[in-house]
Amino acid sequence: MTTHLHHYRACIRWTGDRGQGTRDYRAYGREYTVAVEGKPEIAGSADRAFLGDPARHNPEDLLLASLSSCHMLWYLHLAAEAGIVVTGYVDRAEASMDAAGKRGHFTEAVLRPQVTIAAGDPLLAEVLHEAAHQACFIANSVNFPVRCEPVIATAE
Repeated sequence: MTTHLHHYRACIRWTGDRGQGTRDYRAYGREYTVAVEGKPEIAGSADRAFLGDPARHNPEDLLLASLSSCHMLWYLHLAAEAGIVVTGYVDRAEASMDAAGKRGHFTEAVLRPQVTIAAGDPLLAEVLHEAAHQACFIANSVNFPVRCEPVIATAE
């Protein structure tokens, strides 16, 4: 029997103890590491607005990167199946978060993939973004709108 249930593990380790723990809200660091077995560690922190280290990735960065990369991977898969030869893909994604009150939340994310194709129908290449969005595990898991504004270019 084949199962479709997948499991993931990550070890998040706080590294921001500056000798006094969380004795005072401003006295501790927001730094942490994300470790997944067999992969490079990710240096994380809170967003600068929440007293974090701006040189490290924050959870908001990582959520947006997860949305964008999941969409891209599905898009490349669907393009290959449809005979669209993608030779370039860059997404300058953006997201908005409302941090009012004590329960902040994302209000939307906008993916802006710029795709270069060497072969295949440019119209189909654009339409495949909707199919990629519908298939994306991460987009299917969030409770805020994720829009996609693709631009398709043909390689010279």
